[in-house]
Amino acid sequence: MTERRIYLDVGAGETRGVVTLDGRPERLLIVRDGDSAVQALGARLVVRVRAVDRANALAFLDLGAAPDAVLNLTKEAGHITEGLHLEVEIRTEARLDKGASVRLIGPADGPVRLLAPAPSIEEQLISYAPEADLRTGPVARSVADGAQDDARSTVFPIPGGGTVAIESTRALVAVDVDLGSRPGVEAKKATRAANFAALGVAARVLRLKGLGGLVVIDLVGRGHDAPALLSAARQAFGPDNPGVALGVVSRFGALELTVPRRSRPLVDILNDRDGRSSALTEALSLVRALEREAVADGGGRFEGLAAPEVAASATPALAVLTARLGARIGVRAEPGRARGDHAVVRL
Repeated sequence: MTERRIYLDVGAGETRGVVTLDGRPERLLIVRDGDSAVQALGARLVVRVRAVDRANALAFLDLGAAPDAVLNLTKEAGHITEGLHLEVEIRTEARLDKGASVRLIGPADGPVRLLAPAPSIEEQLISYAPEADLRTGPVARSVADGAQDDARSTVFPIPGGGTVAIESTRALVAVDVDLGSRPGVEAKKATRAANFAALGVAARVLRLKGLGGLVVIDLVGRGHDAPALLSAARQAFGPDNPGVALGVVSRFGALELTVPRRSRPLVDILNDRDGRSSALTEALSLVRALEREAVADGGGRFEGLAAPEVAASATPALAVLTARLGARIGVRAEPGRARGDHAVVRL
């Protein structure tokens, strides 16, 4: 019996939503002030066909905000030409170096514009767990902070012992199962139990990280019960349907599957291209720390100390927070500070 809970953290500059599955984060949704509404999953809009690539059966669409989206040209799409206006819905969000993909609704009149925004984070949370109570406030912030830390991790424990390591490459997502230690359990049973438990962990963490595409799971041991493993994988990845496709368990002990890509991977939101936590991510963390101290001490004055790029990125969110708490908080840039080395001091 699984239990899902949902949490909504509305902060200065950022809103985060979390779905937990049996106490562990399963999804982390992030919307930041300034995010493009026309690039969000589920948004409906009128677009203009910027270019058509007949050789690859693709149309490139101007959404009104970069990057362009892509429409697969099919017989059902009809004759698509440059300059044509279409009504579409964002089917998968843009990823690093790749634009969004869309579902064609039909022809439309210009200009390019947003017709209906994507579902809000609150609406998405409720859709994932309709029977759960939506939790907000300090508990939601704590859960969101923990989910964000988890989403940036690589190695995750398996119930009963062992670990799963998940790493994304340009070609695929690699999942490595490590048996670890299961004292008092016969080796074959321990291997079987670890593989079955690892499927559940891998499915949850891939949803948390927002990863999809080709997934290769390197199972532990040999002589696998392939039908039982495929049945367990089908159940574990059920929430990702429609679109999950399972392969076979190879003689090398690897299970291949494809999982639909829909939302942006969290690494694209939280990190820069070099893999470091972005200045904005660190700035929002600093603003949350300032808010925590200022709320706990209603009469205190506090200052955040940060690297110059972090201090600059904090300005919009800080303005939101000072409008609510007053001008008793601020951020000071300190040249030479590392991006992730920020602190809050009481004045």
